Amino acid sequence: MMGPDIGLLVVRALLGFVLFAHATQKLLGWFHGPGLGGATTVFEALGQRPGRRMAVLASLCELVAAVLLALGIATPVGVAVGTGTMLVAGAASTMRSGSRWNTGGGGEYPLVLAVVVATVGFTGPGGYSVDAVLGLATLEADVRVGAIAAAVAIVVAAFPIVRTRRELRPETRVARTG
Repeated sequence: MMGPDIGLLVVRALLGFVLFAHATQKLLGWFHGPGLGGATTVFEALGQRPGRRMAVLASLCELVAAVLLALGIATPVGVAVGTGTMLVAGAASTMRSGSRWNTGGGGEYPLVLAVVVATVGFTGPGGYSVDAVLGLATLEADVRVGAIAAAVAIVVAAFPIVRTRRELRPETRVARTG
């Protein structure tokens, strides 16, 4: 099945590049990013505190997901990490701005990325992957594996999302500034 395998390779490569770019924007200022100092400020404004630690953690998660997805190795782990990280980013942006849409500062884009990454969990990495070479691709294409990876991402993302919601409450912001 060459067609679907090539399609999955393209999707994995794109996701890997986008997640790599996002991580290096925050950590190193590459791709017109803010660097760690600017990312720290953004993360603080998004209710992700302490901002520097959360920016580094998010960047490392994006880098891990980028490598695992691009290579198609340990794909369910890459799916869980990538989906969870993008869910937190999307939720934090949406809660901060009050809008779901990108044009309003919302989390539309990271939420779409989360769904696309999760979809790879349900399809598996395809034939052009390290997992396929190791004989794991058929196992990973199983819907149960995708469902487990997505569930893990949602459960793990729930903790920082709830924390962000608490941090962005008006009374919490007043207490921090007052």
